[in-house]
Amino acid sequence: MKFFLIAGEPSGDNLGGALMAGLKRLDPSAEFLGIGGPAMATEGLRSRFGMEELSLMGIWEVLPKYRALKARIAETARAVADARPDALITIDSPDFCLRVARQARMMNPDLRTIHYVAPSVWAWRSGRAKKMAEVIDHVLAILPFEPPLMQAAGMSCDFVGHPIVAETIAEEAEAAGFRAAKGIAPDAPLILCLPGSRRTEVGRLGPRFDEALMRLRDRVPEIRVVIPTVQGVSGLVHEMAKRWPTVPVVVESPEERRAAFAAADLALAASGTVSLDLAANDVPMVIGYDVAPLSRFIIGLLLRTDTVTLVNLVSETRAVPEYLGRNCQPGPMSQALYRLIENPEERAAQRAAMALTMQRLGRGGEAPGLRAARSVLAAISSAPRPR
Repeated sequence: MKFFLIAGEPSGDNLGGALMAGLKRLDPSAEFLGIGGPAMATEGLRSRFGMEELSLMGIWEVLPKYRALKARIAETARAVADARPDALITIDSPDFCLRVARQARMMNPDLRTIHYVAPSVWAWRSGRAKKMAEVIDHVLAILPFEPPLMQAAGMSCDFVGHPIVAETIAEEAEAAGFRAAKGIAPDAPLILCLPGSRRTEVGRLGPRFDEALMRLRDRVPEIRVVIPTVQGVSGLVHEMAKRWPTVPVVVESPEERRAAFAAADLALAASGTVSLDLAANDVPMVIGYDVAPLSRFIIGLLLRTDTVTLVNLVSETRAVPEYLGRNCQPGPMSQALYRLIENPEERAAQRAAMALTMQRLGRGGEAPGLRAARSVLAAISSAPRPR
């Protein structure tokens, strides 16, 4: 079979690489065309152009390159139509991918289309699913409660497992080695500070997290703080760390980040998928997040759920405390962390919710990439395109 795949972000590239590996296992003759990054290249994809051209976020970042992106959409749609694949598989990046799918479908009405990662219509903008259903036949969902929402909009959908369950977790020896290498005593409370991976997030949340942890240090002097960061915001993080009387440990490499998560006792984290990284490592957490005032107002009008933390949503509990918007303040977050340190029952409740979350996301089952591949092949063979 021939597949045309499109990924526009590193996370999508990782999903695409695992999916391609699964497809090759089930169909050794599978042929791949499209756009992707290094993970997909490892599985045999020769990308039509660099995936980084699509890794843009925000109006001001996109506007200067709008014409170039529009040309890439048209070029990619034409390539899909000319290739006449058994399926077009778009992976996340809906602003680019769904425009390509729409144009390609216009040129080839019989084109089967599959989208990997359902839009978060459970949180806000529920109309996105119906709009997506105009050009997408089948969805590969990574959260277990998403299939009914996609099916209600007119698409078939399978839950295929979340990629977090396939991530490598550091062993106890690595965690102990990390503490020893950073001069952190085995019994010292180690707290991760995770203010986000974008400059705007670190700029807005960093000072509040910083203050919350310094207040906690006044009450629990023996705590040690580790700040895992990524390229692009490490400079901001190092500046933030300079304020501390006892400078936090800043780690950037994937290996040290993995070891730090395994070594941690607690975390103060920005809202997002990092909560699943913490859950995978059994680290109790406090979540904080805020955006610009206008965005806060708009999101407040559109938000459809009383929690945004995935552990809470997947486990159907409210075990993880959240401090969002105006409530994202140092005092309450510091107090919540102190309660976690002092209250073993609260830590146990979180750990139970995290274990349930990981089970529901697919831990212990078939790898998500292989599950996704089975779903793709079943969707292609089950019936002709319904529209």
